[in-house]
Amino acid sequence: MEKILTKAEIEALLNAVFDGRIEPEKELSKAEGTAVSYDLFNTEAYRGFVPNLDIVYDSFIRYSRITLSNRLRKVVEIKKQGAKSYKFDDFLQTLPSPVCMALFKMEPLKGVALLAMDSALSYALVDSVLGGTSRNAINLNRLFTTLELRLIEKVCADIMADLEKAWAPLYPVKMNLMRMEMNPRLVTIVPPEYQVVTMTLKVQIEETVGSMVFTVPFMTIEPLRDKLREGMQFDLMAIDPQWSYRLSAEILEAPMEMAVELGNSNISLRELLDLTVGDTIMLDKPCTSELTIRVEGVPKYCGIPGIRHGNKAIQLSSILDQRGNHCERQA
Repeated sequence: MEKILTKAEIEALLNAVFDGRIEPEKELSKAEGTAVSYDLFNTEAYRGFVPNLDIVYDSFIRYSRITLSNRLRKVVEIKKQGAKSYKFDDFLQTLPSPVCMALFKMEPLKGVALLAMDSALSYALVDSVLGGTSRNAINLNRLFTTLELRLIEKVCADIMADLEKAWAPLYPVKMNLMRMEMNPRLVTIVPPEYQVVTMTLKVQIEETVGSMVFTVPFMTIEPLRDKLREGMQFDLMAIDPQWSYRLSAEILEAPMEMAVELGNSNISLRELLDLTVGDTIMLDKPCTSELTIRVEGVPKYCGIPGIRHGNKAIQLSSILDQRGNHCERQA
């Protein structure tokens, strides 16, 4: 290889620097076209900040809280702990041991995502599915059996369904559960230096507290960054099922007036003025015929009058449609 400077020239250059005749900083600032190292994976632009991604997980929490409570028949509370961005290799170092991981695809988006649950949550889910109390599951520190993984996989299927609903207002995706894993060394959803975006959720099942972490490669959701910036519009599209249930419950308790129409009669004003106590007004229907039952003034049912337990009563015989015609007759 050809030498750029001779030994004498190098010594002269060093002497000039030591004597102060040459200042290296100024000389470097004058240089043009100097190559600067640029780390594509650690730049701020690529560091994994995704605006309003937490809106998706807010919707997921609302759905999953109800789903898990119904499946486990226990009160389940879910709270966000925060979103972070890691290199995938660094993220694997943060996982506890043992850990239960579910790998799933978000079709038609590219790549594979990951759901990791710590042992406290995993064993609590297994114990609750089998009808246990889940109070002693925290102290278990062993690998999961095939049966336990199968039970957790069924719960993960419910989680995937709720995650689909949460993503639907933003972008319709199909969550396909691929497989379950226990060893982080066997999981490679992206190369080690690629960036992933995580969201940690705290899950409390009665007295047991665990955590689940959703991990999505940055390249998977990169095409949706523009849509995620429209966070307010996206949030308005989300539906809170708790609000619907509360509204339905309040409506069912609303008081309504029900009146039975015994019959009709036409009389003159003179006859009305001459009425006294004890007079009888003849109606156009016999007492054994069907009577119209009005709800808030609207004809709704027909029924037959009678007496039950010493009280005047009416037995429903048919339902009227909006036009007042019989649409369903009761047996």
